[in-house]
Amino acid sequence: MDKKLHFISGLPRSGSTLLAAILRQNPRFHASMSSALAPLVSANLNMMSSGTEISLLLEEQQRPAILRAVIDTFCDTTTDRDVFFDTNRSWTGKMPLLADMFPQAKVIACVRDVSWIMDSIERMYRKDPYENTRLFGADGERATVFSRTEALAHHNRLVGSAWTSLKEAFYGEQSDRILIVDYEILAQAPGKTMKLIYQFLGEDWFAGHDFENINYDAPQFDEALGIKGLHKVQPKVEFRKRKTILPPDVFKKYQGMEFWRETAGTSASVITTKSPEGTSPSGKTDKPKAAE
Repeated sequence: MDKKLHFISGLPRSGSTLLAAILRQNPRFHASMSSALAPLVSANLNMMSSGTEISLLLEEQQRPAILRAVIDTFCDTTTDRDVFFDTNRSWTGKMPLLADMFPQAKVIACVRDVSWIMDSIERMYRKDPYENTRLFGADGERATVFSRTEALAHHNRLVGSAWTSLKEAFYGEQSDRILIVDYEILAQAPGKTMKLIYQFLGEDWFAGHDFENINYDAPQFDEALGIKGLHKVQPKVEFRKRKTILPPDVFKKYQGMEFWRETAGTSASVITTKSPEGTSPSGKTDKPKAAE
């Protein structure tokens, strides 16, 4: 495969689809929402690992070759563009694998205050009272905002798994490959933020980005998940302040989880604001400050 390969990961509801929609305006870049690539890699790795019959029939050097062939084939049959960005929240949990197979690859991790992630998911859940989204496995989980946020925060669920995976990568041996991008600063200053992203990737700046005319939607995927509009990107990139719909104690419970604001012990690059977004339950507005 002659393409450059990079990865988009991080937390849900934190701008990864927006970032992909912006990147794909560059005619050299392919970027989209989560693809089948990460599940394909995981499935093949599971089949080749100890405890399966296949693992007894493979030589050790065949495993990376097979995975590389899967990735190359997927990328080459998806697009003819020069640079391939694959999106999946699980990539930050596979940093040693990515570093070994793709030494030049970078990972852009989109983040957001976890309390606002919970707020965003809860808003989408409440938009359609006639649908039991697949985000929750049983009536007990989806019963109230308290059970819903608790379920999402579990270590193997939507928010908790992404958060723990990113934290591991942030403090891991391959953290120098990671760029943290805060949703708030991307939405407030897309031009400046994207230039920093290009710099991190070692790519020449594309002057044709139009932050007033972003176009991306995936209605079929969202409807299958039972939560409409999950990956719909608004045409204009802008930051909209709002008051949370979460009860004050629930909102407070998930504040202070932004480990990426403390850069001691990591080699990751960080683009973030100095204060959290939006309006707290008390009605006090936290005004965003300049990026660090």
